[in-house]
Amino acid sequence: MSQAVDPERPTEAPEAVDAVVADDATISALEEAALWRRLPWLVGGALSLLLGVVGIFLPLLPTTPFVLLAAFCFARGSARCEAWLLAHPRFGPMVVQWRARRAVPLRAKQLAWGMMALSSAISWAVMPVLPWLPAVCCLAVGIWLWRLPTA
Repeated sequence: MSQAVDPERPTEAPEAVDAVVADDATISALEEAALWRRLPWLVGGALSLLLGVVGIFLPLLPTTPFVLLAAFCFARGSARCEAWLLAHPRFGPMVVQWRARRAVPLRAKQLAWGMMALSSAISWAVMPVLPWLPAVCCLAVGIWLWRLPTA
């Protein structure tokens, strides 16, 4: 199994690197797969990544889950897109940490909690019916997120 070493990235545990780097058999299997089987994964990955990027600027749209979903889709649709995402300076470490330890960076947790609180307050003021429902959903997601290991 060939592994690319990036001197600017912090070194991960060997099992984390093995989980991230696709081996030659996986790459050749993806290349040989029919386009009609890979295309839905590519489109799903691209849309998820687009939503993740938009979520950087919109408080109601989370970034991290969409980037993780994009990595999941790219792993099944395109080894090249997956490698690009893993090598990305902003999104790559997030995906690597999630795959290795199911860990979320502390900054992402804090930002998610803040945005969910803001969104819940706005929807409480604006929604005419069931204004508490977004707050309950955000609280459930926030508790789940806080219980995850911190990267």
